[in-house]
Amino acid sequence: MTIEFRQITSEHLPVIRQSILDIHAEVRLRDFGLTGPFYDVARFDERLSVYASRPGWTAVIGYEDDEPVGFCFGMPLGADTKWWSAMTEPLPREYLREDGKRTLALNEIVVRKPWRGRGVAWQIHEAWLSTRTEDRVTLLVNPAAGDGAVQAVYEAWGYRKIGEQKPFPDSPVFASMMRQVRSD
Repeated sequence: MTIEFRQITSEHLPVIRQSILDIHAEVRLRDFGLTGPFYDVARFDERLSVYASRPGWTAVIGYEDDEPVGFCFGMPLGADTKWWSAMTEPLPREYLREDGKRTLALNEIVVRKPWRGRGVAWQIHEAWLSTRTEDRVTLLVNPAAGDGAVQAVYEAWGYRKIGEQKPFPDSPVFASMMRQVRSD
């Protein structure tokens, strides 16, 4: 299995948008049975558009023989970010200081079923981080996903839970996790 990783910027989103939406629908809706307005493809597409409109947004899509196998994307948190406003318990003020260069937010990482369990998600994640210059990376994970297995994967990748967030009225309460970009 040889996976090719393609780095994407917002200028290329129109070309790859449908692939991202198709993978989202296949994995989130069909494989995991996640339903409700928060997981609808149209709602995901709205979030994708908002994220991609932010400075520094990038994505990586993995391909095997020109077939998309998964993706991840995110952007740096700017000085005006609302990312930390949904924390259920406040974090120290200095921890939350953002300037567009300190913290990278991993918005989504999704891998199709035939490629799961083979390290592809880790490879896509690391390919994405390989071009980033920020100090740390944060993500949100539903602690119930996979009965906690998804959060355990992120912990194995070096992420640590720093609190909880509920960023949207109809979203689950997520574990907020953080790690250094370079896991030296």
